[in-house]
Amino acid sequence: MSPPSTGPLVPGPRIIDTAWGSGPVVSFTFDDGPNPLDTRRLLTVLHKHRVRAVFCLWGDHVEENPDLVRRIAAAGHTLSNHGMHHDDMSTWTPERIRADLRETNAAIRRAVPGASVPYFRAPYGNWGQTPAVAAALGMRPLGWRLAITDWEPPGTDVLVNRLLDGVTPGAVVLMHDGGGDRSQTVDAVDQAIPILKSEGWRFTLPIPAR
Repeated sequence: MSPPSTGPLVPGPRIIDTAWGSGPVVSFTFDDGPNPLDTRRLLTVLHKHRVRAVFCLWGDHVEENPDLVRRIAAAGHTLSNHGMHHDDMSTWTPERIRADLRETNAAIRRAVPGASVPYFRAPYGNWGQTPAVAAALGMRPLGWRLAITDWEPPGTDVLVNRLLDGVTPGAVVLMHDGGGDRSQTVDAVDQAIPILKSEGWRFTLPIPAR
């Protein structure tokens, strides 16, 4: 789970929080999966609405559910590194961070050989020295502009309202498909996408990783 913070603790590469394109564009990103029940439902919802997203993958869950990682990739979504064990890396040395990020990427690529992993998102939003290490491994640090605080499920209607009221042009939105029961998030996404599309919003990925 991740708190609504994107600021690095030390200078490093810029943390991406911007969707690709101009005008009313938005990027949906999902943390802490894959989760057998909710990730499957979310993939169905995104396919129905023709939206592609970024899945920030927790390495332990990748190893437990490699078939779901393959389904995410096959559906055209983007894979992101979210750490092997969802540890707070903010005080870690670069060497320790590098080992964790490499282990996570290896787990992802065992599930999807040759997979592109263009982004890294720090667990809990606690960056420390991770942006520079991630960049050296070919990943851009991925932040967000809007977090709907779905790690404390307040009800689907509340999540829908937080999403619709909080979204701004170019925002990267942080949500969760893993780390607990995320059924409210999936339901909120299903309800919010048609409303946003009717208001002229377009769904894109974050600005290019390179």
